[in-house]
Amino acid sequence: MGDTLTVRRATEADRDSAIEAFGRCTDEVVTAWILEGHPVEPFRDEHVPELIDRGLKEDEIWLAGVGEEIWAVSIWQHVTSADRFVAEAEQTRALLEQVPDLSLMRRLTVLTALLAEEHPREFPHEYLQVIVTVPEHRSKGAGAAILADRLKVYTDEQVPAFLEASTERSSRLYARHGFEGTGKTHALPENGPTLRPMWFRP
Repeated sequence: MGDTLTVRRATEADRDSAIEAFGRCTDEVVTAWILEGHPVEPFRDEHVPELIDRGLKEDEIWLAGVGEEIWAVSIWQHVTSADRFVAEAEQTRALLEQVPDLSLMRRLTVLTALLAEEHPREFPHEYLQVIVTVPEHRSKGAGAAILADRLKVYTDEQVPAFLEASTERSSRLYARHGFEGTGKTHALPENGPTLRPMWFRP
């Protein structure tokens, strides 16, 4: 394998290293907005393991890196209905009622409600829930390698893919791989980032 950048699907054997890599990416713009003013440790110690465990069980986690080292982590959902987004929005809303003064929960409630309301009802499709790159390995092509790998498969299978770009820079990366904006944007409140829905249609 040497120094070659490779893409592979994560297995249970990758769980701990994927959690460690993902947990180092708290500056991802949506995550940073949600966590603003709050310690990152609960996110790293509680939320990230839950996210990775669910991704391994219910979705697909794709990794890029050199050898055993993980440079980038992505989670892809195979979406056949909006039920999951609606359920997550309801769960978050219920939690907010228990801690209404916590800005973290308020912002998370806004985000999950937006996803439930605005996620396209065009099924089935693949959904890039999140992709992050470990800080010291950014601008080395790891995220692009995951996109190229997955989109080749989706092209062969004639399956569309959907995502929300959270920065102009990431939207340009996605556009270079064939994603096109829908013409809509969603500005998150309280100086949050603007999400840009994009489709890849093979």
